[in-house]
Amino acid sequence: MLPNKVSIALRTAILSVALSATLVSLADAAAYHRLDASPAGSYRIDPDHSLAWFTIGHAGVAVVVGRFDKLSGSYTFNPASPAGDKADIRIPAASINTNFALRDHDLRGPDFFNVREFPNITFVSTRYQPTGKESGQLYGKLTIHGLTRPVTFQVREIGAGPVPALPKPWGGYLSGYEATTTIQRSDFGMDAYAGMIANRVHLHVNIEGVRTAG
Repeated sequence: MLPNKVSIALRTAILSVALSATLVSLADAAAYHRLDASPAGSYRIDPDHSLAWFTIGHAGVAVVVGRFDKLSGSYTFNPASPAGDKADIRIPAASINTNFALRDHDLRGPDFFNVREFPNITFVSTRYQPTGKESGQLYGKLTIHGLTRPVTFQVREIGAGPVPALPKPWGGYLSGYEATTTIQRSDFGMDAYAGMIANRVHLHVNIEGVRTAG
């Protein structure tokens, strides 16, 4: 082996060992735990750590999982005064991703989301009803394909508290939630291929927000 290649190989080996030691050190530094500080405040949804996804029956034999790669919005939460809680979420319909390009092209077309005419999916809450210390029902209006229908999400708080280890724009005082509901796609004018695709759609939204005001 040539001297310069030996030097490169040696430096690479040293770097790998150092990196491995650093990762082990970080892993040993602290155990993962749920933050349970107060989630009260107004938050900007972090699109890099949030996701809207769904499951739907296919051909009577399987379940297809899809997601939307873009999501933005805000929410306000105050356990002491739930009447003021609110959420506003916007999803570009064209960001749909079912891991199959041809299917995604069809879903963006006029038989389904028709993204040219109706580019956004939106949810605007109307009220929040606590069902427990860290759970509740979020009522609101969901707009898909230009049609608005009332929906109720089952909401569960995942955690809240300061996260100084993350740099901006991700770090700060954070809170996170998981929300689920079930809709009928025909209620939103999407009834194509009824014999092949189920009408019932299970929606899941995982949100992480950065507090903008306490």
